[in-house]
Amino acid sequence: MLFLAMAAAFIGAIILTPLVIKFAFRIGAVDKPNHRKVHAGIMPRIGGLAIFGAFLIGYAILLPKDEHAAGILIGAVIIIAIGFFDDMLEITAKAKALGQLVAAIIVMTVGNLQIDFINLPFLGQIDFGYLSIPITLLWIVGVTNAINLIDGLDGLAAGVSTIALISISVMALIMGNTFVLVTAAILAASSLGFLLFNFHPAKIFMGDTGSLFLGFMISVLALLGFKNVAIVSLIIPIIMLGVPISDTFFAIVRRIRMKQSITAPDKSHLHHCLLRAGFSHRQTVLVIYGIAILFGIAAVLFSQATVWGAILLLGVILLAIELFVEIIGLAGTNYRPILNLVRMIGK
Repeated sequence: MLFLAMAAAFIGAIILTPLVIKFAFRIGAVDKPNHRKVHAGIMPRIGGLAIFGAFLIGYAILLPKDEHAAGILIGAVIIIAIGFFDDMLEITAKAKALGQLVAAIIVMTVGNLQIDFINLPFLGQIDFGYLSIPITLLWIVGVTNAINLIDGLDGLAAGVSTIALISISVMALIMGNTFVLVTAAILAASSLGFLLFNFHPAKIFMGDTGSLFLGFMISVLALLGFKNVAIVSLIIPIIMLGVPISDTFFAIVRRIRMKQSITAPDKSHLHHCLLRAGFSHRQTVLVIYGIAILFGIAAVLFSQATVWGAILLLGVILLAIELFVEIIGLAGTNYRPILNLVRMIGK
């Protein structure tokens, strides 16, 4: 039945996306080129409606039972509405943030989902108490916006999200979490069907309608699959989402170093850096897909490692990320602490 639901979601996206393209042009939900955009023509930008619709088709076939399901679906509808209004009217950042907070609170209350505690090696269980609320909110809103921030090239956010969802599905299968497995797999199929129209050269953008929805669902599914576990396991979803999380983290670092607002837009995200390095549009997207796949594989290996093995693997991952960031200039062209240290030692 799962494969039937996935097939229905995939085909649903293929059928719905052309309809959404026509609908977007009819209501004026289009993206016009400017100095920050890489596309040259007017593009429809509410593709997230096709992803959401296809997901609902696949989800309706199985209707997986879970105490968290109602809260997640209500939160998803709120996120879709916020993204749609932003794509149509370009609402303020505060309004978008408020909508995301409302959706996250719905998940926490109606869906009864939050991080209550973790188990630290050598220290045992640590209860978060009241801190569980802001920690859970920070995770959901942070990951939701991380996917939104990487949505800068044709097929980038959809492809990276699909890879992350496949990784979550594999981990859910290993851990025996049927609800997360089913939901993530159906959503991955929906995103993959949409990607056929979104890969370069794109016929439609997912817009905030899609990127916020995918980010929200990924954040919730990752949280649902790995909440209240050992700190080593809590790191797994962070590794899975290594591309959007690291891009967001170093964007904040870059803007702080440049004495800019952390919400200030720029053209120094991961895909911008790779484009400046000489990669074509399609090559840049494929390189980032490759990085996302490596993160997904690392997450699975991480889950099967011993505590000390996991710590060693995490150290290697962090060092590799730092070196990559310094080489491509993700945190700024003059940010090279490790490379400068290596040069000093070499002299």
